[in-house]
Order: sequence, then C-alpha cells, then structure tokens
Amino acid sequence: MSQRRVQIIILCEDRQQEVFARFFLKKRGFKGLFRARICPPGSQSGEQFVRTQYPAEVKAYRQNRNRVSIGLVVIIDADKSTLQERLDWLALTLDEDSQENRQADEAIAIFIPKRNIETWIHYLQGESVNEEEAYSKFPNAEASCKPDVENLAEQCRSQNLTKNALPSLQAACGELQRLLQLLES
Repeated sequence: MSQRRVQIIILCEDRQQEVFARFFLKKRGFKGLFRARICPPGSQSGEQFVRTQYPAEVKAYRQNRNRVSIGLVVIIDADKSTLQERLDWLALTLDEDSQENRQADEAIAIFIPKRNIETWIHYLQGESVNEEEAYSKFPNAEASCKPDVENLAEQCRSQNLTKNALPSLQAACGELQRLLQLLES
C-alpha cells in the first residue's frame, strides 16, 4: 500500500467488528484517519443499523471520492442468511434510495462474517468452528483478537489462506484485495 493517507469509514454493527476491521486494515498498510459508524448500544439490531445507514454512507463516499482518498468498509453479520442474501439486501437498500449498486471501481469493501465476527475470531484462534453456530463474544476484551487478525491480514497478503478456511473469510480476503487495488490506483 502506498504511503498516501486514506480516510476509511467503517460502518459496522458493534465494537468488536470495528476493532477487527481496524487491525485488519492497519496490518495491510492503511494509514490515515479511521472513522467508525457503530450501532449505538440498545438502539436497534446491529444488522438493522448497518442496513439503514448503508445508503447514506455510500452517498457520502460517492460525493467525496473525487476530492479525497476515501474508502468505505462495511461489516455486517450474515447471521442465518447467506453471504449473497446479505449482499442482495444491501443492494436493495441502495435501490430503494434511488442509488446504483456498488460499482467495480468504487473503494467499497463489504465483509460479511457468517454467522458473526466471533466465528472468525474463534476460528483464527485455532478452534474448530462452523458458520452456523453462534460463538461467544469477547466483552471488554475486543482487542484480544489483534494477533489473530494481523495473522489473517498477512495470510491474505501472501495469498496463503488455507483452502479449508471459512468461505466468508476467503471472501473477506478478496474484498480487502479489491479495496487495496482501488485505493492504490
């Protein structure tokens, strides 16, 4: 990643997702300002917050992308849905707001942990997991995932993610690579 300073907006459900994204992006060389938009506790479901805020964040990204180096990172748990269903829901929110879907040349990355972000973290910590069960959270210890997330970022960089890695993690590596390419151009 070039040393050019980039503003990254992280739209996510909770603090754990924000911490995960920040470590993931910093390890891959992102410099500059991170601005997190996190669902306020107790206000609504995290999924609902991300889904309803997504059109506004995409609109803001599109208004600013030609004058500043900016990227939008969206993290939304798949929960019991598929990755494609979540992507379709996000596309629908843009359509309902009279916006086009995410374009190939837009520095918008969408990370969709299946079942939730804790699934990824437990997997990265060496536990045997599946993408159907809900795994325990890390209350007040969100940063404990840092070494594991940085290891994942390095595996993504070297394209050394194991073939049996969780499909949603493989997709996240692809999204990160796409974001990097767009921000470097």
